[in-house]
Amino acid sequence: MALRTQKIQLNPNNKQSTLLAQHCGYARVAYNAALSSFKSGLDDGNWKTLYDIKKEFNAKKREVFPWCDAMSQNASKNAIHNFNDAVKRWRSGQNRFPKPKNRSGRQSYQADNGKGSVRVHKKRVWLPKVGWARMREELRWTGEIGRVVVSRKDDKWFVSILVRTDEENTMVQMSLIDDKPAVGVDVGINTLATCSDGTTYENPRPLKRYLRQLRRAGRGLSRKVYLSSNWHKARKRLAHVHYRISCIREDSHHKASTSIVRKASAIGIETLNVSGLLKNRKLAKALSDSALSKFLTMLKYKAVRRGIPITEASMFFASSKTCSRCGHKKAELNLSERTYHCTECGFECDRDINAAVNLCPV
Repeated sequence: MALRTQKIQLNPNNKQSTLLAQHCGYARVAYNAALSSFKSGLDDGNWKTLYDIKKEFNAKKREVFPWCDAMSQNASKNAIHNFNDAVKRWRSGQNRFPKPKNRSGRQSYQADNGKGSVRVHKKRVWLPKVGWARMREELRWTGEIGRVVVSRKDDKWFVSILVRTDEENTMVQMSLIDDKPAVGVDVGINTLATCSDGTTYENPRPLKRYLRQLRRAGRGLSRKVYLSSNWHKARKRLAHVHYRISCIREDSHHKASTSIVRKASAIGIETLNVSGLLKNRKLAKALSDSALSKFLTMLKYKAVRRGIPITEASMFFASSKTCSRCGHKKAELNLSERTYHCTECGFECDRDINAAVNLCPV
């Protein structure tokens, strides 16, 4: 059994949009209440469990939040479970201590409550307390529906549906990829990905393209009276620019990663130290705009789905400094040197292609 997730844009009516926003608020309130209860227990030296937090919240929610009866209780229950997961990650050292959620943050809630609580029929999805909401496209996968998360971005509503399909989680037959070559992939700023066969995929760098509009929208928002009608309009304009940037970036990542996995039998990639790279103040904005770590993650999961082995080079492997013909390693290589010239064998090649050939699995 394989797990497949699809994110689909919703087309709710005005009443449904209001209900979805209220459910997001209810999930935020429940999460913050769980955080407050957990902190109070820590101050008193009492480590509260998930059961204790849920029992305390359910005992007082109708008194403190009388409007919650009109909401689906799945939103609050799942929000408290998500908080418990955040505490587990904090205790294991994976994340920092949970922070309270606010209105300006990401608005979402988990709508499911086990098998059969959410139903999908063609281009419609049934959500508890919301009813049948229209979707922009049909669900591609068939099987048991698991986790269902509703979120809002740029005043657009989306539903992310996890489906447990009947497909085996093993991959495509090797006969589909055994006649294809192994490919090494080098990522960069100006060129998103350079393959060892010479294919390049340009990086649109949407933040650089829309930076002027982004700054103008931000200035317009700062000049408006907080929470006024014009402030809300300016906030929507700013959110729309951010949404446009993220869509362009994600579209280029999907197209490039899909094209690479369709032509390769094995893929070699580099291991990036993103936090270290972002400390370079001259390159931090361009690196963030490229989102190279997200692109490599996308490339990995698509390769796994197709049964293509992924080879990750060591973080300290000097793919750009090493000659792909004789293996000689240069002591230094400036970023401005776009053509690699080997002082030992005289080999000359484009810097990115040389690095991609070094990353190609044998």
